Amino acid sequence: MPSTFYDEYTGRIAAQKQDMTIDKTMRLKEDLKVHADYDAETGYNPYNGFTPEQKTAFYNYYEKKVSKEFDEKSLSGKALVEWKYQRYMRDYLATARSLDRNIGKLLDYLDQHGLAENTVVIYASDQGFYLGEHGWFDKRFIYEQSLKTPFVIRYPGVIKPGTKVDAVVSNLDWAPTLLNVTGTSVPAQMQGQSFLPLLKGQKTSWKSAAYYHYYEYPMPHNVPPHFGIRTEQYTLARFYGPDNAWELYDIKKDPQNLNNLYGKKGYEKIISTLKTQLKKEIVQAKDNEALKILDGDINE
Repeated sequence: MPSTFYDEYTGRIAAQKQDMTIDKTMRLKEDLKVHADYDAETGYNPYNGFTPEQKTAFYNYYEKKVSKEFDEKSLSGKALVEWKYQRYMRDYLATARSLDRNIGKLLDYLDQHGLAENTVVIYASDQGFYLGEHGWFDKRFIYEQSLKTPFVIRYPGVIKPGTKVDAVVSNLDWAPTLLNVTGTSVPAQMQGQSFLPLLKGQKTSWKSAAYYHYYEYPMPHNVPPHFGIRTEQYTLARFYGPDNAWELYDIKKDPQNLNNLYGKKGYEKIISTLKTQLKKEIVQAKDNEALKILDGDINE
């Protein structure tokens, strides 16, 4: 279990009010398939697309093994929360193993058909995911676990294998990068910047921050809307809506984002610099909603 599994969210108003904990939010039937309703005729039924063979295999595992174990243990309190976490992680890791196995098949196909040397392969995701950190599952928040996004690329003859790029990039940069890879011009109205030069190891001027804005409040999970930036060392976030609050984290000293430094003595200059940088990113992204909130803060 992560060291932050029983996080008490001290100094973080938004984190105190979310509804995405494994303890209170994770549902036994829907999320963990404990006594799942495989034949529900009303509402959303994820099992409708199963073949009879698939449904039988699913039933034999989750009903005869997982649900049986749940009934026999008859857990409550922390023991139940920790069982839910372990069950969640087993499903997650089984999914990751399936991905690994099938990506391997694709790579083997490229090798076997002589296509590997002229094929660019990219593995990416739209966001990170909480695996019990802060007691959470799902995503959302500007915190590291859901902000950091997988991106691995294989480009034979161009990117040296084993290369690691430490620059801060955003998923807005993917499209310009892929257009750059294919030799296609990048439309002027497209946001983001190609990081192909970084992958090649070329010296190039590069941005020092990635911009983030989360809107989906109150559903799902009651995570308040917020915007902010992530630099090489800091994350600065402005929460708004139900509560107005700023948060600042030193990622190098506090990678788990537990210690909110905003308003603490000695960080005044850093906060001022980051706010200037944040406004620059907001203007560049043409995020008028965030700009209005930020300008209101300044005018106050």
